[in-house]
Amino acid sequence: MELTIGVQTAAYVFASILFILSLGGLSSQESAMRGVKYGIVGMLIAVIATVFGPNMVAGMTGQGYIIVAIVIASTIGIMLARKVEMTSMPQLVAILHSFVGLAAVLVGYGSYLSSIDPSNVIDLTGLDAEKIAEIGTEHTIHVVEVFIGIFIGAITFTGSIVAWGKLDGKIMSKPLNYPGKHAINVLLLIICVVLGVLFAGGLSVDGIDPMMALYIMTTIAGFIGIIMVMAIGGADMPVVVSMLNSYSGWAASAAGFMLGNDLLIVTGALVGSSGAILSIIMCEAMNRSFISVILGGFGEAAPSGEAAEIEGEVTALDHAAVVDLIKDAKTVVIVPGYGMAVAKAQYPVYEMVQDLKDMGKTVKFAIHPVAGRLPGHMNVLLAEANVPYDIVFEMDEINDELPDTDLVIVIGANDVVNPGAQDDPASPIYGMPVIEAWKAGTVVVMKRSMAVGYAGVQNPLFFKDNTEMLYGDAKDSVSKLLTHLKG
Repeated sequence: MELTIGVQTAAYVFASILFILSLGGLSSQESAMRGVKYGIVGMLIAVIATVFGPNMVAGMTGQGYIIVAIVIASTIGIMLARKVEMTSMPQLVAILHSFVGLAAVLVGYGSYLSSIDPSNVIDLTGLDAEKIAEIGTEHTIHVVEVFIGIFIGAITFTGSIVAWGKLDGKIMSKPLNYPGKHAINVLLLIICVVLGVLFAGGLSVDGIDPMMALYIMTTIAGFIGIIMVMAIGGADMPVVVSMLNSYSGWAASAAGFMLGNDLLIVTGALVGSSGAILSIIMCEAMNRSFISVILGGFGEAAPSGEAAEIEGEVTALDHAAVVDLIKDAKTVVIVPGYGMAVAKAQYPVYEMVQDLKDMGKTVKFAIHPVAGRLPGHMNVLLAEANVPYDIVFEMDEINDELPDTDLVIVIGANDVVNPGAQDDPASPIYGMPVIEAWKAGTVVVMKRSMAVGYAGVQNPLFFKDNTEMLYGDAKDSVSKLLTHLKG
C-alpha cells in the first residue's frame, strides 16, 4: 500500500490540527483526557501517512523494518507506562527527552552522510552557473540544518540524562558551581560557532575536515548539556524538565528540516514553543530569570549575606491532637507535596476531604506551580484520586485567603511553603513565590522527619509558634486521622 502525495499531505494537515487541539485540551484538567486522545489519534495518523507515503524510498522491505521497530517500541512504551509510578514520571519524561535528542543526532549524521555519498552526489557537468549556484545554496542550507539539529540534539540528550539522574537521586541536586563557569560556557559556544562555519563551508583547518568538525561539535555540545543542567539546583528542576521538553521539540523540528518532513517540522515547533512558554510561565511564578535557568545559571546572582538564624522550637502532636484541631477548624486548606506522592496518600486524603465536607467544613487544596518534580504533578495525582477540580486552587488564587484560614495541613511539602523564600536573602530559594501557609491560624506539617527539602535548605515554618509537626508516613498518618475522625 502506498499513499499518494495528496493523501499524505491531507493526513499531515489533519494530524497537525489534532496536535493543536491536543495542546488546547491539555490546558485544563477537565479537558486533559480529550487532549490526550487527540494527540494519540494524530500521532497514529502521522505514523501511517509517513510509513506508507510516497517518500519511503526503501520500498516495502524498508517499511517492514520500520513497522517491526514501531511494534517493538510501542510494546516497550506500554509496559513502561503501566509499570512506572506517578512519583517516577518526572524521571521517565526526562529520559524520554534524551531519546528525542539522540534521535536528532542520529538523523543529522545519517542525513549528512547520505548527502556526501558518491551515489547521491549530483553531477554538475553541463549545468549552467546559475543552476550550480542554486545546488550549492541548497547544500549549504542542508548542512547548516544538520549542524544546528545535531547541536540541539546533543545538548538535549546529555542534559536530559543529567536531569534524570538528579530527579532520581543518582546525582546531587545542589547546583555545580566552579570558577570561570560563565567564561567556559561562552568559550564553548564560540568554538561551536567556528566549527559550524568550517563545517558549512566545507573547509579544512590544521587537519580538521568538515566531518571532524562535526564530531568535535557533537562532543562539545554534549558536554555543554551536562554542565548546563549540573549547574541548575534542585529547586529549579521542574523548570529544567519543561525546558528540556522545549529543546526536544526544537531538535525534532530540526530533524524535520533535515528529512524534508513538514509534519515533523510543525510538530517539533509546537512542542518547542509550548515548552518554552510553559518554562517562562514557571520562571515568572518562581521569580527566576528564564535566561539564567536555560543557560545553567548564566548571570545568576549569588545569595548575599549570612543565612538568617531560625528562631523558635519544633513541637509535635499525635494523631488524636491533630484531629482535635481539625474538628475545631471551619476552614481547612491542604498543601500537597512530593512526600504525598511518594506515600501515595492522595487516596486517603480524598476520603478525609469527603468526611470534612460532610462535617460542614470548607476544604480547599493549594497547589504551587512547581510542587513535585514536574509541572502539574500534584494536579495529576489529585485527579487520579477523583478530587473535584473546583476545590483545587493555584498559589496565586489561595494566598490571599490564608490569613482567614483556620487550619493549613501541609502533606509532604517543604520548599514551596518555606518563608525563607521571602525573608532570607541568603537562601538559594530567595525570591521564589511560595504558599504562605504560616499566615493561617494553625499549621500542621506531615513529614517523615526534619530532613531538608529538595532545595537542600531548612524550613523556618517548622519552628513557628503556630506550627505543629505530625511525623510519619503521609498515607499512614492520614489513615490514622481518618480512624480518629470516624471514631
